[in-house]
Amino acid sequence: MRLFLILILFSSYCFAEVPVTYMQDDTRHTVIGERYKSGYLFSTPNSNQTIHVVTLDWPPYIGNKLCNKGWVYQFSTAILHSAGYSAYIEFVPWARAVRSVELGKADVLMPEYYIEDTAPSDYIEGKTRRKLLGLSNSFEGGNIGFLKRKGEPDRFNGNLKSLKGSRIGVVRGYQNTPEFDAMMDNNEFIIINAVDDLQLVKLLAAKRVDLIIGDPAVLLYSVKYAALPDSEKQTLLSAIEPESKAIQYNPLYFAISKKTPNWLTVLEDINTALYKFKNSGETQRMKQALLNECD
Repeated sequence: MRLFLILILFSSYCFAEVPVTYMQDDTRHTVIGERYKSGYLFSTPNSNQTIHVVTLDWPPYIGNKLCNKGWVYQFSTAILHSAGYSAYIEFVPWARAVRSVELGKADVLMPEYYIEDTAPSDYIEGKTRRKLLGLSNSFEGGNIGFLKRKGEPDRFNGNLKSLKGSRIGVVRGYQNTPEFDAMMDNNEFIIINAVDDLQLVKLLAAKRVDLIIGDPAVLLYSVKYAALPDSEKQTLLSAIEPESKAIQYNPLYFAISKKTPNWLTVLEDINTALYKFKNSGETQRMKQALLNECD
């Protein structure tokens, strides 16, 4: 019984803190995230601003139950800490995350895809997303493409116009690619919305859509990561596969609410940190270190 209690306490302690370590100017820095409200608070000494970051479960890049919460979580925390900001980070459904930042109820949305100047807000009528959000410089992302049912011929020939009239599953609130999003807004596809990547895969397996769009690594990992019986996971994974052609490579971004105090300074500080991490090789080092630790 005593051992059982010790294990519970140890487990609780492990989940109570999230360490993030990075190198800057040949110096090793570690910041500890402590449980705060529904997320984690990473306090930076002498910081005069705490940035409220909202994100989503998007494995293998980031996830509340991933080892160390994924490389993008670690990287984003390090970027803000190195720029002198404390950060409160919480996981919420993506549509809620987008709404919170566009309305100014949270400060930063990440990871985001590129947002076109004309992309409309779903939450503030008559406003474009870029009127509400500042977009950082980019960091490493991944491909975006379509998944189909296994064994079916490819539908995508490299030209999105070939898919006009197709039933395509999307996660509500996701940016995909500028051309796809414009065609979607113009009702050139039959769009079926899902609340997350796992539901998107289930729509495809159930033959409710012809294709689903997203980062193939995320879509496949969403099944492996899900709280489902192994037999159901295997059934889903054996029913789907990526189309042979990707649409494009999508880098990732931070999106900053323009209602955040000193938002332009925050944006400039994030861009400076992104530049330093990329040029020093720290972005790749952090990613590889996490992969090695969590493999």
